[in-house]
Amino acid sequence: MKQFSLWLLAIIITVAAVLYQRATGPTYPFKGSLTTNNLEYKYKLIRTHETTAEAIVTLPKVESSDFSANLHYKRYQTQDSLTVIPFSRVILEPEVGFLVDLFPSLKRKSDEAFGANLPVQAAAGKMEYFLTGSINGESFRIPEEGQDNVLLRYKNSVPSNVLVPHIFLMFFAILFGMRAAISALFDVPTMRKWVIVSFIGMSIGGMVLGPIVQKYAFGEYWTGFPYGGDFTDNKMLIMWLAWVIALAVIGFKPKKKEKISRIVVLIAAMVMTVVYLIPHSMGGSTLDYDKVDQGIDPTEAIKTGAE
Repeated sequence: MKQFSLWLLAIIITVAAVLYQRATGPTYPFKGSLTTNNLEYKYKLIRTHETTAEAIVTLPKVESSDFSANLHYKRYQTQDSLTVIPFSRVILEPEVGFLVDLFPSLKRKSDEAFGANLPVQAAAGKMEYFLTGSINGESFRIPEEGQDNVLLRYKNSVPSNVLVPHIFLMFFAILFGMRAAISALFDVPTMRKWVIVSFIGMSIGGMVLGPIVQKYAFGEYWTGFPYGGDFTDNKMLIMWLAWVIALAVIGFKPKKKEKISRIVVLIAAMVMTVVYLIPHSMGGSTLDYDKVDQGIDPTEAIKTGAE
């Protein structure tokens, strides 16, 4: 019963951390709703897309003859003039991806909506955009006036046989890392085992497969320290080093006095927690359009770090 409770606690912490990071990252859809005639229309504005096709910005099908909307966009961090195009009725094709491949039941049917396309950009290219329109004579702007425009970043496709193991191993690295921390508090004899398992998972998932995912998506294996300021790479490095230190201190065999070992494991778990409180993909790769306009190849014009 004790082991079940400890594992349940570790699972709850892990799932909460993963959901928090997913819901707060800059690639998570910008959500909201429009209301008219006591009807609420929820929308999700796209913030990441692959370079294989134009990104389509959508609004739900509004049941009103007096509805119009326009998409205003330009390349991010440029002095470009805004381009304005109207929304029109579109048929949304079912979503595809590794989750749909694994669980076909997640595949949605085609749906009707209003949409407008953003032009394709090279990997790490970003478009900033906002929407204006009216429903039954009431004007709206998304995001609202005074809020930052929505940013969409393009990326290259990452093969499922690389992406799925990366996500799987990182999830279980967190799970076993949290389980190691709980063991340091309540179940010391198992602590060392879970530290080793967590370290192996994050080493393969984060330090090996992570750079491969980055290479596919943006053309570089590593854009963190000392080569760049990519937050995702840097926080992965910090977390991994914290567990390297923890493993070096605790060793592979139990000690008579485990106080120091327990402390370093708890510190490593705290570092992991802080890392997962930082939204994923913040400070990631961004195409420098000034360089692109100077004729530099887009693959050589990517910058990282705070925007």
